[in-house]
Amino acid sequence: MSDPETGRAYPEGWPMPAEGEPDPPPAPAVPPAPPPPGQAPAEAPSAGAPVTEAPAPEVARTPVLGEAPPDAAQDGHDAQLDGEHEFHHPLDRVTGRLPRRARIVVDWIVTIVGAVAIVLAIKAWVVNPYRIPSSSMEPTLHCARPAPGCEARFSDRVLANRFIYHFRDPKRGEIVVFKTTPEVKRKCQAGGTFVKRIIGLPGETVQVRLIRGREYVFINGRRLEEPYIQQSRRGFGPEATYHVPQGKYFMMGDNRASSCDSRSWGALPRANILGKVFMTYWPPNRISFR
Repeated sequence: MSDPETGRAYPEGWPMPAEGEPDPPPAPAVPPAPPPPGQAPAEAPSAGAPVTEAPAPEVARTPVLGEAPPDAAQDGHDAQLDGEHEFHHPLDRVTGRLPRRARIVVDWIVTIVGAVAIVLAIKAWVVNPYRIPSSSMEPTLHCARPAPGCEARFSDRVLANRFIYHFRDPKRGEIVVFKTTPEVKRKCQAGGTFVKRIIGLPGETVQVRLIRGREYVFINGRRLEEPYIQQSRRGFGPEATYHVPQGKYFMMGDNRASSCDSRSWGALPRANILGKVFMTYWPPNRISFR
């Protein structure tokens, strides 16, 4: 609301002065509050000087019921970190009171023993390396010259999968490593671990026939295709027929003319098969998977 003559604004509800009546007196100024006792009065800022706000007073926080004070929480955190660094692993709980050098020796011994145990477990149940010592598997697996019939400068080294036959039966054509039987040792004048190829399965009839003076294998009357056999390495007989008992396998080398195998010592029990050869890893130029 404003006076139409003077243009002066009045608050809502404020009575306007009548004509010829003087303006109402201005509202009295309110003096500033006196400072607290012992505190100097604040100086009025000079014109043009920047005005800064005083920082708010710091209010102490009252801890909630059940909450640890900040200092106590920090002390507990430091103590927890100290405890974590005191025992790096469970072995420290056993050797924690030993001198530092003794702890280092014990730690090394445990590390070496653990590594050896892991390697032995892998070799016994997972994968084991073997070296090819003779020419019975030439030319598929090489042996080193000057041994008779060997073609290579270095013997092949292979890896055998030792757990696969826990989950399935051996198959025809697979190259396997096996533990020799007493009959094998007697016939071949050697023992230990042999490497041969599975030719006959349990319950089958294996025949060796001569065709143009060379040996060929027939399974249950049907000729077995063997692309891994070189013609010059086929045997010369004699012809024979073998019946493979249940639970046994008929083993032959790829170098038929120089292999002491099931033709001499009979079928091999499955329990003697150690694993399937799946890789040649040495020498580098012979690296391959099977």
